[in-house]
Amino acid sequence: MADWKVGVLVSLATLVAMCRSSGMLLAMYEDPHDKTTLGLWGRIACAWAVAFAVLHFYWALGGSWGLSVSAGPLAEERPGWFVVVGLWGVGLLCLVGGVLGWLLARPRPRGLAGRVLKSLGWCACAVLLIRGIAVEVLLLTDAAGSEIDVSPEQRLWTLLLWNPWFLVGGLVFGLAARRSRTHG
Repeated sequence: MADWKVGVLVSLATLVAMCRSSGMLLAMYEDPHDKTTLGLWGRIACAWAVAFAVLHFYWALGGSWGLSVSAGPLAEERPGWFVVVGLWGVGLLCLVGGVLGWLLARPRPRGLAGRVLKSLGWCACAVLLIRGIAVEVLLLTDAAGSEIDVSPEQRLWTLLLWNPWFLVGGLVFGLAARRSRTHG
């Protein structure tokens, strides 16, 4: 079997295992009469985004766990632009995503504001899914060739650990947008 096919199978197995272990597959039903499950996907999206923000802030403050297999040489060199944009900036963007998840968990306002909120949820879903799938395809097919210097260890951890989390985030924001409800 081709290497990229094995990679796809391993990535899918990792994604399913992560979803099952976090209880996502068990919590897919929101009972409209049970106040504890209303907005469940929005709360999960909020938690997902805040967890990513915390990780990026940890890296921005000098932490290194997981960064070398995520960012490669940039993790060791830590140029100023990478710390400001790639760590602090992405961390702040993740906090904005956390607020979006929290708002999707609440009854959304009627009219334009509600439609904008729901559209932002769908945009977050699309961006995260495209990012996860595009990087997965690029790494599995080696489409970039020698243009991108990726070590075998970085490729493995990106495929098995980081990319599945982007896919999970995309699915969670999509479910949060789909399940968001209007106020009243």
